[in-house]
Amino acid sequence: MASRVANICVDAHDPVAQARWWEQVLDDFHVVPDGAWGDDEAELRGPGGRWLEFLRVPESKTVKNRMHLCLRPVGTTCDAEVERIVALGASVVDDRRGMADGGWVVLGDPEGNEFCVLSTSAEDAGISQA
Repeated sequence: MASRVANICVDAHDPVAQARWWEQVLDDFHVVPDGAWGDDEAELRGPGGRWLEFLRVPESKTVKNRMHLCLRPVGTTCDAEVERIVALGASVVDDRRGMADGGWVVLGDPEGNEFCVLSTSAEDAGISQA
C-alpha cells in the first residue's frame, strides 16, 4: 500500500489572483472555471487528477516555506524560464545557478511563497511532456 498526492494547498490573501498567476507559470495546470469555488478558495487542475488549491488566510507569510514546488523548464532554459516568471511578477529570492549539479533559482510568487526553477530541463532529465 502507498499514498499519492491528491492536491497541494497554498495559503493566500487572494486565492483567485494566486490561481490565475500560477496558471500563467504552469503549462499543465488550469484554473477551475469561475463559480466552481467561493471567495475563500480557488483551484488549478493538473494532470493525473492532481491540483493546486489556494486557500484564503488572514496572516501574511513571515518565514521560509517548509515545503515548496520545484519546477523544471519545458522547451526552454532555466535562464529563460526565470526571466519569463520574473516578468510575470515573481521575485528572485536566491540564485543557486552554477553549482556542481547545475543548481536552481529560488523565486517568490506575488504573495512571497517560495518555489524553485531547476537548471536541468524536463527534457534533459528524461521527463515526458505528456
